[in-house]
Amino acid sequence: MYNTDMPIRAELPSTRKLLRSTVIAAVSATAILVAVVLPAEYGIDPTGVGSALNLTEMGEIKTQLAAEAEADAARDAAARAAPATGADATPLPPAAVGVVPPPVAPLAPPAPPAPPISERQSSLFGAIGGLFVSSAVAQEMRQDEMTITLAPGEGAEIKLTMQEGEIASFAWVVSEGGAVNYDTHGDGGGQNISYEKGRSVSSDEGTIQAAFTGNHGWFWRNRGDAPVSLTLRTSGTYTAFERKV
Repeated sequence: MYNTDMPIRAELPSTRKLLRSTVIAAVSATAILVAVVLPAEYGIDPTGVGSALNLTEMGEIKTQLAAEAEADAARDAAARAAPATGADATPLPPAAVGVVPPPVAPLAPPAPPAPPISERQSSLFGAIGGLFVSSAVAQEMRQDEMTITLAPGEGAEIKLTMQEGEIASFAWVVSEGGAVNYDTHGDGGGQNISYEKGRSVSSDEGTIQAAFTGNHGWFWRNRGDAPVSLTLRTSGTYTAFERKV
């Protein structure tokens, strides 16, 4: 027994009405796809509505982040396939691990790009009563500086070879008016870590403490429309400073 009556044929929608409803639904879905989904997801805005609603910028951010993630995955895969440069290095003397190097001096935007400068300064860790420092010479404190130029869409990577627990101070800056996407990360011995990421950043400074023995540093990509120069300055007891990409 049913509580509702079955509709009669006259009450059912005609084939013409069904077709009209289907066409209206298809047109509405297409309009939403073109005006909202494409700008918000892929940064494609053929109608201009996405820009008016600030959806195009959202889509551009998503596509850039997706490209960065793909580049990171490819770089990490290559790092895992290659032998770790510092994995078999001799451990540092106890006094060198965890020692915070002095902060590097602030950088001015490079214009024009300066040639790479490499400086080394010797530093011995002070002996306190001769009880806490081994007889071995403490790891040499060093300073390095490099300036690179990135064309639109180009990426670059600079790595420090560090022992686990080692700390390096750093500062980098992009030429005036420029900005880059960056990923501060490390790899070695089958391990990978991302310390920090940023988008459209013109400068950064601080310290890196190696989570494990291996290569630790920065990857930058210029997503702008014009070439930019970037200067990196570092200080610490790492054993190598080199551009990988």
